[in-house]
Amino acid sequence: MEPMLVASGITKSFRRRKLLPGKPLRVLADAGIELAPGEIVGLVGENGSGKSTFMKILVGALSRDGGALDIRGSLGYCPQEPILYERLKCDEHFELFGRAYGLETAGMERSRDEIYETLGFTRYRDARGDELSGGTRSKLNLGLALLPDPDILLLDEPYAGFDWDTYLRFWELTAGRKAAGRSVLIISHFVVDEERFDRIVHLRDGRTEAA
Repeated sequence: MEPMLVASGITKSFRRRKLLPGKPLRVLADAGIELAPGEIVGLVGENGSGKSTFMKILVGALSRDGGALDIRGSLGYCPQEPILYERLKCDEHFELFGRAYGLETAGMERSRDEIYETLGFTRYRDARGDELSGGTRSKLNLGLALLPDPDILLLDEPYAGFDWDTYLRFWELTAGRKAAGRSVLIISHFVVDEERFDRIVHLRDGRTEAA
């Protein structure tokens, strides 16, 4: 089967601050990855290794200096830090993102209610962003990425703050996406449940390599 996402030779450097002059700081030197339909891939590496930078490039939130990127399908992105509006209720977040995704109201509502049920936070649908606990904010953050049922799901430390029950729910959800032929890339500082992944890719010194 044709891969859903192919990235190769990705490079990225950042200019140093004025207080630290010198050559640009190279974060990615030769990073690449492929995601096949129905595949769950883990991307691991030390803090500061460039994992989040790499994912932001894959999703188009950050430009790359070099390399090639080919995406065949819709993307869903769950950043490490939830991007939420403190004064909006959970339902209002879903409505706002649903419009941004171009979803019809009925379809958005069905997807939203299923996400509430799957992740177990229906009772917070009328709670504002500034009233949510860290774990519930993480659920909403993930739910917004899931809302359009994307072909490719890119998740940056998605289960930070989850309790054990939600953690298990997350893996049931991920297994369901795999069975439906969706692709999932998960960033983690370290992998605990390695058997849940089809492959593990390490990012070291700006380069990716198979585990």
